[in-house]
Amino acid sequence: MHYLNLTKHYEHLEQTPRRLEKTHILQGILNTIKTAEDAEATINLIRGAVFPAWDERKIGISEKLVIKALAKATGTGQEKIEKHWAKIGDLGKVTEQLLSQKQQQTLFSSSALTTTLVYRELRAIATIKGEGAVTKKIGIICKLLTAATPPEAKFIIRTLLEDLRIGIGEGTLRDAIAWSSFSKELSINYDPAAKEILIPEDKREDYTKILDIIQQAYDWTNDFAEVYWTLHEQGLKGLKKISLKPGRPFNVMLAIKAENSTEAAEAVGLPALCDYKLDGFRVQIHSDGKKIILFTRRLENVTHQFKELLPLIQEHVNATTFVLDAEIVGFDPKTKTYLPFQHISQRIKRKYDIEALAKKIPVEINAFDILYKDGKDLTNKSQEERRSILEKALSQKKGRIIATTATTATTIQGVETFYKHALKEGVEGIIIKNLKKPYQPGRRVGGWIKLKPVLETLDLVIVQAEYGTGKRAGTLSSYTIACLNNDKSNYLELGKVSTGLKEKEEEGTTYEEITKSLKPLIIKTTGRTVFVKPRIIIEVAYEEIQQSPSYSSGYALRFPRFLKIRTDRSEKQINTLEDVERIYTKQRGKHRNV
Repeated sequence: MHYLNLTKHYEHLEQTPRRLEKTHILQGILNTIKTAEDAEATINLIRGAVFPAWDERKIGISEKLVIKALAKATGTGQEKIEKHWAKIGDLGKVTEQLLSQKQQQTLFSSSALTTTLVYRELRAIATIKGEGAVTKKIGIICKLLTAATPPEAKFIIRTLLEDLRIGIGEGTLRDAIAWSSFSKELSINYDPAAKEILIPEDKREDYTKILDIIQQAYDWTNDFAEVYWTLHEQGLKGLKKISLKPGRPFNVMLAIKAENSTEAAEAVGLPALCDYKLDGFRVQIHSDGKKIILFTRRLENVTHQFKELLPLIQEHVNATTFVLDAEIVGFDPKTKTYLPFQHISQRIKRKYDIEALAKKIPVEINAFDILYKDGKDLTNKSQEERRSILEKALSQKKGRIIATTATTATTIQGVETFYKHALKEGVEGIIIKNLKKPYQPGRRVGGWIKLKPVLETLDLVIVQAEYGTGKRAGTLSSYTIACLNNDKSNYLELGKVSTGLKEKEEEGTTYEEITKSLKPLIIKTTGRTVFVKPRIIIEVAYEEIQQSPSYSSGYALRFPRFLKIRTDRSEKQINTLEDVERIYTKQRGKHRNV
């Protein structure tokens, strides 16, 4: 496919907010694919990426480098480009407008740009390293921009920055693959006038099953190109054969929240396996027989950051090839007490001085599932069977590698007793699991339920805000929130919140509404950041409170979410640092010893 044709589809996708219409457009794109190479290039470019989701390689181009390349390609000063970017919030659009204004003799006709050519050139950028790398990367970008039409250039830049802005999620792409492959067989039709999908009643169950098969294949591979081409070449039989493969990260099984023990027990059934929910980070531990690899829940390879664990895993897992699902928890080497997640997060991000940090923050592996062992896929075995295999496969050593603390509860009171015991021990909560369920990747299907205390919300004041980019350009869409110090004389920052608001007024409080309220309160502007008088009070929910040196309160809210504006509160009636410290202390109970 010519890249220009793909960008026309991009434009259409960007302009429509309707998911079904987007799916229909994607179906048309997929129908043009003829080869495995086309599938890889087209599907990844639709995703706004040049590598599958599991691949640790990234294009790694900064906005600063793009501005340098754009200045060279257009002859426009970098300062002028930066001002234009600050105004419209999209370097892709800046590129399109600059190229539209510039009369130039292109080195190649735009028809020379195909999806596979653009894909190869963008991938090449990610491989350039060493001396002169920046110059070489700028050279490739300039070559592409010189060969591109303005609309093509816009999407090339957006792809470089991994910010395509066409509103395509995994579910939409999955559905498009189903439509493309089974529209005739299932009589699937999209009605553009009614903006709805038409599927005969007797075909709906088949359609749902097909979506489930496609989704499961993706959850095991994290590669829609592989899923699409396997389906194209081998049909559903081939797709069903895709499964767990040691060395390739997958989307882990997820748990649904419950409000109490009764709800949890009723959801999974009794008897049920209950085990500790720990405040560490989820990790997949893979061994393909040659090497051990550690992946996070987000599919990041963190083997290097935890390389001291490799001989430990080799010694204490009684298998040659295996995949474990586990939680890694940091602990204080002096007190032997578990540390909150933010401490171990330092290790996830660290690239250098790994050994020193490993001594400062040692970790314990808490394994809770085994999915593969010595050539056998265990995912279709029951939870009960997998737990038994896990305990036999581990040579447990306290403070190094253990199976999570667990029990089998036969009554609701048994679940509640174990839950209270876990909280008393200082862990986050518990996971309640159906004993008969197989392992289902990436799904919240009720096989696992998580139970932990619900933390009270906080009333906080906005003290700073930042202008957004893309569809939020022109609105203040990220807000720095603060509590009062204990004598109520000044405000202490607790983090930033940018989720929970709506795009449309009928759906709730919008970014535009907050922006209108904040603008009269601006007292200083620095770049895209504004400082405001502390007048707008908002109620905020969050996952937990963490210690943090990044904010003046000494704490930060993890995953904060806007709930509503509090017009019934004044800025002197919001929560104080004392409230924050009380919740922080209460949320874990006492510290748990390793």
